[in-house]
Amino acid sequence: MGSRFGGLKQVQPVGPHGELIIEYSIFDALRAGFDRLVLVIRKDIEADFRATIGRRLESRMAVDYVFQELADVPAAHRAHAAARTKPWGTGHAVLAARAAVRRPFAVINADDFYGAAGYRVLAAHFASSSAYALVGYPLRQTLSEHGAVSRGLCAIDAGGRLTTITELTKIEKTAAGARYTDAAGAAHPLSGDETVSLNFWGFTPAVFPQLHELFTGFLAARGGDPKAEFYLPTALSDLNQRGVADIALLRTEDSWFGITYREDLATAAGAVRELTAAGRYPSPLWG
Repeated sequence: MGSRFGGLKQVQPVGPHGELIIEYSIFDALRAGFDRLVLVIRKDIEADFRATIGRRLESRMAVDYVFQELADVPAAHRAHAAARTKPWGTGHAVLAARAAVRRPFAVINADDFYGAAGYRVLAAHFASSSAYALVGYPLRQTLSEHGAVSRGLCAIDAGGRLTTITELTKIEKTAAGARYTDAAGAAHPLSGDETVSLNFWGFTPAVFPQLHELFTGFLAARGGDPKAEFYLPTALSDLNQRGVADIALLRTEDSWFGITYREDLATAAGAVRELTAAGRYPSPLWG
């Protein structure tokens, strides 16, 4: 929704020829072997997405649109949906794509640049495994100079295995690294070296019935809270802890950048210019 940005940040140009962040993501995904795009959007912004993202990409690959609707809930919880205006969250957004996806797939945010290596390691993972996967990044690479961000903080055991993911919604950059503020208003320091989730996931369609079960439980417990969200990292952390989902933690040192605040646009455009000048991307992107 772009509440902190103040508009549809996914359709803001960052490339030298007006390219969007998602175009660089799709360019990298295509090179890694992905061949289909499913856009999860709100119905009221369909025309904007078709005119921008869809028009640019439909000649490159198959593009489908699915809609994250407030009313897409089990019948017993329709009253909660009728009283709500805020989307149900990232876990619900993935669940909205359940009718459109039949093969292993990646999940990304449209306003995040993840780097080409992430798509390559995820494609290589699926070539030999049916386990779910999370592409993680060092926290310090993912902070904004212009305000707080939300990240999924990954806990890792002594063997390097992912154990839990905790969604932190108020992480700020500091001189020593970072800090986050909890729901009670207390601040907690972070080193910046922690591995975090930026919603770059790999799943098989087996995840959909699992998300449906968890979403139903979320609605029973918190559906009446108009601000509560069904977060994807929290859902997968639950599945992982219960031992019903195996999640491989994949890492990449590629640069990440995203657009949370309007001031982040200039930073993103500068990063794209540097990558283009280094020969990582052609200009114009699609030749």
